[in-house]
Parts: sequence; structure tokens; C-alpha cells
Amino acid sequence: MSPIGSSAKPPSGIGEGAAVTGIYPNLFTELLGIGVPEVQRRIETTFRQFFHGDLTDQTVYYEWGPDMAYLLDACNGDVRSEGLSYAMMVAVQLGAQAEFDRLWRFARTYSLHAHGPWKGYFAWALEVPGTYPSAPGVKEDTSAPDGETWYATALFFAANRWGRAGTAFDYRADAQAILGAMLHTADRPVAERTCTLHSETLAVTNMFDAARHLVAFVPAGPYATFTDPSYQLPHFYELWATWADADRDFWMQAAAASRAFLRTAVNSKTGLAPDYADFDGRPHGEGPHTSFQYDAFRIGANLGVDHLWFRRDPWQSEQADRLLGFFRQQGTDYPSLWTISGSPLNTGHGVGLTGTNAAMALAASDAELRREFVQALWDASLPTGTYRYYDGMLYLLALLQVSGNFRVYHPGSGPAGA
Repeated sequence: MSPIGSSAKPPSGIGEGAAVTGIYPNLFTELLGIGVPEVQRRIETTFRQFFHGDLTDQTVYYEWGPDMAYLLDACNGDVRSEGLSYAMMVAVQLGAQAEFDRLWRFARTYSLHAHGPWKGYFAWALEVPGTYPSAPGVKEDTSAPDGETWYATALFFAANRWGRAGTAFDYRADAQAILGAMLHTADRPVAERTCTLHSETLAVTNMFDAARHLVAFVPAGPYATFTDPSYQLPHFYELWATWADADRDFWMQAAAASRAFLRTAVNSKTGLAPDYADFDGRPHGEGPHTSFQYDAFRIGANLGVDHLWFRRDPWQSEQADRLLGFFRQQGTDYPSLWTISGSPLNTGHGVGLTGTNAAMALAASDAELRREFVQALWDASLPTGTYRYYDGMLYLLALLQVSGNFRVYHPGSGPAGA
């Protein structure tokens, strides 16, 4: 595994983020005084449990056949592009190339559409594989753009960290292919990309709105006219603006548009944002997704990492203080689900939100808020059982983000010749 990150304080200037300086603070050490070896042990223990723990109620990573693996959503009984891509990111951050390649081989083989309307995209949900070599069925053909976004970035990091040594994959070429599909699917004839979705005949299109530079909820018909705020990952787009073979100007504009959009999507008093939003930031449609639900947990972590890596927008610190301040007012075991105006919708607290709030502390300016939410992550128990997938992956990602182990791997980061 990678060494634990530096405990040095983050830089103070805008545009002087860790992607430039290479300084990734370890908040467990800096704020809580926990020694680096103890933090390292926590990360290793967590990785072992979620990737190689008890098959019944601990692990989410399941090896399948001689050279593949998948991530199980035990709650919904399926395999999701979101989870596969998160696990690949964890693997590349921790130097676990064998696990990375197993996951990517499974995704490429069974989730990637090689032809048809969704060609170049990944089915967001597969059936759980049975006995090898029986192929898992596709549960949902449609693509959820967060999967493609995390896949592409994890693949770039793998290319920059490992090159092509010890693998059958050209990680960089695979990442470029995903970016190409994201912006050029609509270049194909309409007849080739017409599909049936929810009993409607629709055309599959690009993942990003061309005029607004914002990622869509689903790249097809009316589902491409709004977004999921947690899909906004400007820190990834900014890297693509440097590494992509094409469309670099678009990706830089997407990074700026995404940061600007998030300002419009959060409530000015609570800091809460909805699961789904129109491109102007207003909650989309009706029903539970107009509220702060499970998808919206991730916005805080995304904002914290963007601030850590690039430090482009001082508003991010204001937003971190606002949202963490809201949750502090709700007590230690605050509910997880809320209306965006601040009324609770449940009574339970999930460790996934504990993790994303701790990662949001990377952007916070209030020192005591930062300490409280980082402490809460350190004190949290590893999730097991039915809900271990989503809570567990957000928890594990947060451990890496808060400890300084969620890093940008630039070209040349790997061994000589990579």
C-alpha cells in the first residue's frame, strides 16, 4: 500500500492545491494527534475487511473466476458501475494493481456496451454473477455518468502510476475511449442510438450538456435535461483538461461550470442539496429526490476533495462551514435524510454520511468543526451486513481522503519507463 500522506498544513492560496504542491494533509494526525502507524493500520484493516473479509457480511469485493472480481450491493442484490469504479479508485490509490485489474476486466467484459444504442457506455446495474463462467445478466442497460467519471479518472491514475507493466490493459487508451463516448455519442446517427427506456422511445446522447457544460442524470431523452448534483466532479474534469487527447477546452469549462452550479443547488441556510436538480440548481421534479437523500451525501466529499486538490473557489470553505454547522446543531446521531430546508425525514444515522462529512472538513475553515467531524469518522464502526456496500465504500474513500491518501497521480508518477 501507499505510504500515509503528509501531515503538513494545506496551502492557503487559491490555485495552490495539492494537485500542484503534492502536499496531502493527514487530518487524523494534524487534528487528532493520532500517529501515522495507527492511521496506516486502520486503512489496512478497513481495506482487508471490505476487499478480503468474511464473504457473508463483511466484504463487498468478490473474486470471480481466475481473473475477475465484482463489487456486491448486498442491499439491492446487484452489481453497480458506481461501486466497481469506486473500488478501482481505492485500488489504484492503495497500489493494489491485482484487484484493480480484476475489477476492470469484469467491468469491460460485462458492463461495457460494445454495440447497440448505448455503445461506449456502461450498464449501471448487472445481476449478481452465478457460478463461473456463467455470464451475469444486465439488470439496467442505462448508464449512470458517475460510473464513467470514476472509471476514467481511476484509469488515468493507473496509467500514470503503473504504465503498462504487469497488465494486459492500456489504461490510458481505455480512459480516452470513455471520454470520447461522453462527448461524442450524439455524433452517431440517431437510428444507431435509439432505445426504449421506461416504455419511451428515446435517443441516447452525450453525457454532458453542450451549452451548459454540465453532466446529465442519464444521457437519454428528457433524462439528459437535468442532473444529479453528486455527479458534479470538477476536480476530475480539470485533470482531464490536461490529459485528454481531445476536447480539453470543454473539460476545463465543465470544471468551472460544475463549481458554479453547486452554488445554486445548495440551500443558502442549511447547505443541503437535493438528489436531483435542474441545470439552474432547483430541485428536479417531485418526490423524495427533491430532498437530501443518499446520493446527496457525496456532494460534501466531492467538494472537500476539489478544494484540497485545486483550491479554485473560496465559497467551498463557506459551504463546508455552513453544512457541517447545520449537522453539528442536530446532535451526535443526527438523521441522514432531510428536506433541503432542514426538516428531518428519518431518525437513523449512516456511517456513509459520517465519512462524507469528514471529507468535507478538508474544505472547512472552522477548526473546531473540522476536528469534530474528523473525530466522528475515526470513532465510527466499520459497517457490516446488508448496508455495508454504500456506507462502506463512502467510509473507505473518506479514510483515504482525510488521511492524505487520495492523491493525484500525474504522468511520471510511476517507475522509470512507465
